[in-house]
Amino acid sequence: MKRFFIGSLAVVGGLSIFFFGGLIVLLILGASSKPGVPEQVVLELELDERLVEYVPEDSLASAFGSEQLTVRDVVDALEKAGGDERVKGLVVKVNGPPGSTAVVQELRDAVKAFRATGKKAVAYADTFGETGNAMGGYYLASAFDEVYVQPSGELSITGLAIETPFARDALAKLGVKPRMSKRHEYKAAVNTYLEQTYTEPHREETERFLTSLFGQMVKGVAEGRGLSEEQVKAAVDAAPLQGSEALEAKLVDGLLYRDEVYAKVKEAAGEGAHLLYLEKYLERAGRPNQGGLTTPTVALIYGAGEIARGQSRANPMSGDVTVGSDTVAAAFRKAVEDSRVKAIVFRVDSPGGSYVASDTVRREVQRAREKGKPVIVTMGTYAASGGYFVAMDADKIVAQPGTLTGSIGVYNGKMVTAEFWEKLGVNWEALGVGKNATMYSSDAEFTPEQHAKNEASLDRVYADFTSRAAAGRKMPLEKMQEVAKGRVWTGEDAKERGLVDELGGFPMALKLAKEAAKLEGPVRVEVFPRKKGAAEVLSSMLGEKQGENSEDEAAGVRMTAPWQPVLEQTRALYRLGTQLGVVGEERRQVLSAPVPDTTW
Repeated sequence: MKRFFIGSLAVVGGLSIFFFGGLIVLLILGASSKPGVPEQVVLELELDERLVEYVPEDSLASAFGSEQLTVRDVVDALEKAGGDERVKGLVVKVNGPPGSTAVVQELRDAVKAFRATGKKAVAYADTFGETGNAMGGYYLASAFDEVYVQPSGELSITGLAIETPFARDALAKLGVKPRMSKRHEYKAAVNTYLEQTYTEPHREETERFLTSLFGQMVKGVAEGRGLSEEQVKAAVDAAPLQGSEALEAKLVDGLLYRDEVYAKVKEAAGEGAHLLYLEKYLERAGRPNQGGLTTPTVALIYGAGEIARGQSRANPMSGDVTVGSDTVAAAFRKAVEDSRVKAIVFRVDSPGGSYVASDTVRREVQRAREKGKPVIVTMGTYAASGGYFVAMDADKIVAQPGTLTGSIGVYNGKMVTAEFWEKLGVNWEALGVGKNATMYSSDAEFTPEQHAKNEASLDRVYADFTSRAAAGRKMPLEKMQEVAKGRVWTGEDAKERGLVDELGGFPMALKLAKEAAKLEGPVRVEVFPRKKGAAEVLSSMLGEKQGENSEDEAAGVRMTAPWQPVLEQTRALYRLGTQLGVVGEERRQVLSAPVPDTTW
C-alpha cells in the first residue's frame, strides 16, 4: 500500500511537470510564430479600464509577455507608430478615463505627437458618462483630430469633485482614541481620524489642487476643440449635455455609431486598411529606443507603489505592487555598475510610505550621481511625501501638470483601543521589560515622556526631510520650509515653486537624460532589474532563492504564491482594522500622502 501511494504521487507529480512543461513549450512556439504588421494599418485601442503603471519584470504575465497594458506601452506604441509608414491612423474607443489626470496628460501628449507626424487620430465613445462624471475621458478625447459619440449618448462633463470621509466622532463612539501627530498643518493623511470636517489648511490645499487640475483640463479641451476657455466652462456648468447639445457646442464632431465611425476611419486610411490592436502592434513592431547591445543604454527603473523596506512585492492575483527599498536600491547599483548604462530614468509613481525605506532609495540616487550616472525622475500619478523623498536628489525632476507631488512632511502615532475592546468584553494586558517597551501599545495612552519622544521623532524626520529637499533642489532652507508643511501640490504649481524642473512625461525625461549624459543619436532603453524567464519566475513563486548572492536576490521582486490569496484577504481585513484603529499598531515615521480619489 505504501509503495502504491508513493507511486501514485510520483505519477501525479510527473504529469504535472509534463503539463507545465508542455504549456511553456506551446507558449514559446506561439510567440515565435507571431504574424507581422500589415502594410496598411489603423491602430485600435479600447480603454475599458485604468492603465497600470508597471508590471513587475518578475511577474508570471511579464515572463510570457504582459497582458496588462501599461502607460509606457501606449506611449511607446504611438511613438513607434508615428514613424512607421505602415500605420495610417489611430482610433480609440474611450469607455472611461484610463487613469489619473497625470496619466491622461501622458496619453494626450503621445496622441498629439502622433498627430504631429501627419497621421489622423479619432476618438469615439458610446457615451461620455451615462450616470456619472466623464470629465477625464472627454479630456483625453479632446486631444484627437475628431471626437464622435453615439446618438443616444451624452457628455456628462460636470467638473471635478473630492469626497473625504471624517471619522473622529465615529471612532469616539467605538471607543477608539486617535493619538496621531503630524508635521505640519497641511499633512492631511491623518485628518480622517482626527477631524470631523476639513481644517482650513486641508480645505485650502484640496481646493487649490482641484482648481489647478480643473484649469488644466479646461485649457486642454479649449485648445483641442478650438474653443475659448469661457465656452468650455459654460459647457461644463450646463452638463450633462445630450449628444445634440454637445454637437451644437462643438464639443464633438458628429453623432455616429461605432460601425459608422470605424467605416470612416478605414475609408480615410485607404483601401485595404486593416485594424490592429495597439498592444498587438507594439508586440510585433517592437518598442522605440531599442538599439543594439553596443548602443548607449539608458536604464529605466520603476518606483511604483507604496514604499516599504525589503524586497518589492507583487501579487499576481490582485496586481498590487509594493516598492521594496532593497529591490530598487539593487537596481540602481546594477545600473551604475553596468558600463553600457550612461544615464538612469527613474519613474516614480508613489504616495510614499516608510521613511527609512525612502531614505535607502534616496541614497542610491545620490550614489548614482556621484558615480557619474545622471538620474532623471519622471513622476506619474503622484510622487508625494516618500515618493518625493526618493526623487529630490535627482539631477532633474519631470512631472505632468496634473501629477500630485510634494507633501514634504511626516506623521506617526497610534490608536488607543482599550475602551473599544472593553465594550466587546475583551481585556488586553501588555507586559514588557523596559521603560518604553509598550510605548506603541494600543492599550494605553502615551505617558508625557513618551509623547515628548514621539514629538521629537517627528521633528527630527521633518527637519531631515526639509533640509535634504532644500539641498537636493539647491534651494534656501527657508524657501523650502514655506512650500513644505506637508502640502500636496500639482505638478504645475510645484514647478512654479521649484519642486520640479520640467513638465512632461517619458519622452521629456529621456530627452533630459540624453542631454545630461551628452548622448546624441539612438539610445537603448532597458528596464532594471532585468526581466526574468518563466522558469525563474515559477521557482521564485515556490520560494527558491534567485541569483548567486544578495545583490542578485535583492534585485528581484518577491512574488505572492497562487495559494496566498486567502492569506492576503485576511491581511486586508487586518489592515482595515488597523486603519480604523481597532487592531494592530499604526506605523511610525510615515512619509505618506494618500490623496482622495477625484471624481471626474
